[in-house]
Amino acid sequence: MSATAGGGTSQQADSPAARLGMTAGTVVQELGWDNDTDDALRVAIEDAIDADMVDGDYGNVVDAVVLWWRDDDGDLVDGLVDALTDLVGGGSIWLLTPKVGRPGAVDPADITEAAPIAGLAQTTTAAVSKDWSATRLVAPKTRQ
Repeated sequence: MSATAGGGTSQQADSPAARLGMTAGTVVQELGWDNDTDDALRVAIEDAIDADMVDGDYGNVVDAVVLWWRDDDGDLVDGLVDALTDLVGGGSIWLLTPKVGRPGAVDPADITEAAPIAGLAQTTTAAVSKDWSATRLVAPKTRQ
């Protein structure tokens, strides 16, 4: 393994958590957890942030939200709006959905349609595990 500029290894730089931009000190809220979520990805995120992810009862602002979402979880716009509750202005939501062909897969067009209705902009999609895709949605920055 070769060292990277940040002092980690290239294996760490290629980790799913690194692709999500998760770093030590980032406060990440996890919503939508269920028995089908990817535990290896959850552990990778918690290792990268050097803390446990917080849940919906956290009661303070968070830097990012990991939202596990399946096609039968209800209205995606409502889920995204709920995910904005504790998100700091300029923070991001990582919408994790089952990959196409997997049970609960969400049509990418549904994400494209729901994001602007919820006041979010879709920026990137990342492959983060065998069964889950991640779509980064950015909240508008708060004005002062």
